[in-house]
Parts: sequence; C-alpha cells; structure tokens
Amino acid sequence: MQILCTNGVKSVLLELIPSFERARDTKLAVTWGSTHALLKDLESGVGGDVAILTAEAIDDLIKQAKVKPGSRVDLARSGIGAAVRKGAKRPDIASPEALKRALLAAKSVAHSKTGLSGIYFPTVLERLGIAEEMKAKIVMPDAGTPVGELVAKGEAEIGIQQISELLPVAGIDIVGPLPPPLQKITIFSGGVLTAAKEASLAAALLAFLSAESPRLLNAKGLEPA
Repeated sequence: MQILCTNGVKSVLLELIPSFERARDTKLAVTWGSTHALLKDLESGVGGDVAILTAEAIDDLIKQAKVKPGSRVDLARSGIGAAVRKGAKRPDIASPEALKRALLAAKSVAHSKTGLSGIYFPTVLERLGIAEEMKAKIVMPDAGTPVGELVAKGEAEIGIQQISELLPVAGIDIVGPLPPPLQKITIFSGGVLTAAKEASLAAALLAFLSAESPRLLNAKGLEPA
C-alpha cells in the first residue's frame, strides 16, 4: 500500500506503521514531504492509497474528487515553535514583542521553503514589521532537510518549524511555541485516495492511526485533533 504523508506527523507514523504491518501482514511504502510538495506530486499523477496532509488539503482533494468523500480522519493538531542549538541560551519568545527582539538579535533564522510553517513564517515577520530587516538573516534548508539540522550544525541561530518536526532532531533545544497572537495551529488529516488500489486497507490504516496515535501525540509535539 502506498502512503503520501506530510512530515508534520512523520514521527508518529514511523512508530505506528510497524505494528500495523505486523497485524495486517503487509508492507507500507511511504513518501514523506511537505503538504505543498505532496500536492504537487498528486497533481503530476503520482498514485497512492492514502494521503495524510493538512485538513485543508484533504478537503480540497475531496472537492477535486481525488479523495473519497467521507474518508477524512483527523489525526493531530500541531503548532509552530522555535529551536536553538543544544545548550545555547534560549531567547524569550513568550510575547510578540519578545519574539521580535529575539529575531532581531539573532544572527540567522531558518525556516523551510515549502512546509506550512515556512510559508506562514514570512507573514509573522510582516506582522512584526521586521520583514525587510530580516531578509539578510533568513536561511532555508534544501528540500527534505529539517530546519533543526541547520540549527544543530550552527548554520542558523534560531529555527522556526512545526514543533513535531523540530523534536526528533538531535542537537537542538526547543525554545517553545510561537506566542498565541502569532501562532498558527494546523490539523493533520488522512483520506483514502479515489484511485486507491487497496481502499479497504487504506481505511483500516486510518482507523488504526486514529485509535493508536493519541497515546503518542504529546511526546511528539502534537495534540489530539
């Protein structure tokens, strides 16, 4: 069975997939990526059985008849956070003004190119009124490279990404979530693709993930949907 899955819930699926494979005596093939990149894959004709993306993306795919109506299953909620190199001083980001000071004081700030957090973060800079000042400080990893890796290597002083994507990276410390006025909560959902060759197994996987994922969410930087 083929799965297209956003990096936002990768850590959860990596832990749960082996149990499902053993229980069903099957093997799952997963393509990981940002929701943006995976949507482009689907547009270009890439096939599969299950898509696990943002709720908005799944709803759009239902409207396009690419995901079966009624198959959407909400799996987790995720917020955007900041990280610094392990052992480094953690800046105050508890309020918009504190975050603004921290960003202006940093020598470099990393965010993704196509992930939801990377697309959203420039709007945060605009709202803080520092977009122009930050342009020379922004660094972005190559596709497939977590933002946290740049921070761990010292190539960025602060990294901004979904907390669930920062947590698995070694060599960094999570500072905390963006302050509430600037936070963007994302719901990650799954759906059975209309072209699925193993639709019943795909539905079973989503039911399994819905039942089993709650016990893992907090440890992975996520919340119940």
